[in-house]
Amino acid sequence: MGKDTEVTEQAPEFTAKDYTDPPPAPLFDADELTKWSFYRAVIAEFIATLLFLYITVATVIGYKHQSATDACAGVGILGIAWAFGGMIFVLVYCTAGIS
Repeated sequence: MGKDTEVTEQAPEFTAKDYTDPPPAPLFDADELTKWSFYRAVIAEFIATLLFLYITVATVIGYKHQSATDACAGVGILGIAWAFGGMIFVLVYCTAGIS
């Protein structure tokens, strides 16, 4: 006993495009190396990464050196999470218009 298959009529295919594809963009443009905006973006990304790593690693180190007798003296796990999230928020907000 075989399956009954229905043949449905397909809609006609349209081949004409109502838009034009843009030409492929090069991955790296040598002309970009002469523009100040490129170097400004590189400097902003470098400083943002440096600040992110400095603050977050310092928070983790501060948590590791927290004494067990005084549990309320350090930042704790939640403080580390707030440091990471807060730094991402601040640095993205500050560098969004640059890079």
